[in-house]
Amino acid sequence: MKISARAVLSASTALGLVAALTACGPDEGSEGDTLTYWASNQGASVEEDLEVLQPALDRFTEETGIEVELEVVPWSELYNRVLTAVSSGNSPDVLNIGNTWAASLQETGAFVPFEGAELEAVGGEERFVTSSFATGGAEGQPPTSVPLYGLSYALFYNPTMFEEAGIEEPPATWEEFVDTANELTRDTDDDGEIDQYGFGLEGGNERQNSHMAFILGRQQGGHLWAEQGPTFSSDEQVAAVKQWVDLMATEDVVDPSSAEFSDGTQAISDFVDERSAMIIVQGSARTTMAARDFDDYEIAEVPVLDPLPGEPVQSIAAGINISVFNDTDDQEGALQLVEHLTSPEEQVYLSQEFQTLPVATESYDNEDLQDESMDTFQRILSEHSEPMPLIPEEGQMETVLGAAIGGIFADIATGSEITEADIRQAMEDAEAEMDAAN
Repeated sequence: MKISARAVLSASTALGLVAALTACGPDEGSEGDTLTYWASNQGASVEEDLEVLQPALDRFTEETGIEVELEVVPWSELYNRVLTAVSSGNSPDVLNIGNTWAASLQETGAFVPFEGAELEAVGGEERFVTSSFATGGAEGQPPTSVPLYGLSYALFYNPTMFEEAGIEEPPATWEEFVDTANELTRDTDDDGEIDQYGFGLEGGNERQNSHMAFILGRQQGGHLWAEQGPTFSSDEQVAAVKQWVDLMATEDVVDPSSAEFSDGTQAISDFVDERSAMIIVQGSARTTMAARDFDDYEIAEVPVLDPLPGEPVQSIAAGINISVFNDTDDQEGALQLVEHLTSPEEQVYLSQEFQTLPVATESYDNEDLQDESMDTFQRILSEHSEPMPLIPEEGQMETVLGAAIGGIFADIATGSEITEADIRQAMEDAEAEMDAAN
């Protein structure tokens, strides 16, 4: 990838920046300047994001005198827009990125590393939730992004369905989860066909498949990636994938038609329409449910294996990060904007508007966030989440691994009997595809 000459700071420029930041704290501002900010689309629409973000940016302008030109970029366009900005040098000052992109974008050298004075200018590492901060770049290198919106997976369940089935509480272990899903898989109208499934998923969704392979793999004691490369076909990862696909293959608690679901909304729609009683999704799904005027759900931690061979991981440390381009004309102002948006006060506001999790630890003390659901999400993110592998190939890995698991679901849905050997072969093929591409 071609990188603009301006995308990498010279040593003298970097030293000058440190001196400037030391002399001028983030409260002094650069009055009269204008920053450009590319925000990712978090709400139900770009228009909604503009309405939510503008008050936060207006408060920043009031504090600093710095104007902000905001553009909300749809997720379908954002990554390519970022790559074009990196190669052309025609870039915004500040932008949002998916946190799983952090390591690959870091390799371009186009973004300000958050270390020393730059890190202190945005509140220091101690400001942030540890698991979220760990997503900022490749392991062992200064991060080139810091967290902005936190997200984690959780178990969403329908309490009305639970009550009708005589189930008093959500499952805590994987065995309890499978048993509960079986109890909730029913022919409710006695026509001989199952019309309510215990669990809903998207078998064609590469992102969900790869994330669940990671989560269940960590519980099994495995890793998706080692120093030598992908480890999809390890005993632990094969067991994890089998655990996931068996929900359709052997337990019959998942609708076979969901093997074709892929866009991230169809499993949520089935849950809202009461065609499934449980789903494992990220907290941002609440915005979709709210848009459907659906609130008959409660939230619990993701079930964990018992006994547990590996780690009690329930989620990836999901979310959105924020970065500053090296070639900004106002690096100090750009860092001030990052500091403002990640401040505990703005994090409370943004969390409430976007149904995300604060990445500033102090935000959780705010009385407006004191409820059981927030406590559950905070516990999952803070205590039971890990970043996906911090490697430049992460995006490619999700695509290849997720597609391989999707292929298994497709075979199951068409009546094929899937064995452990079949799963291992699919994982070996996915490893070979990764190795060939790299």
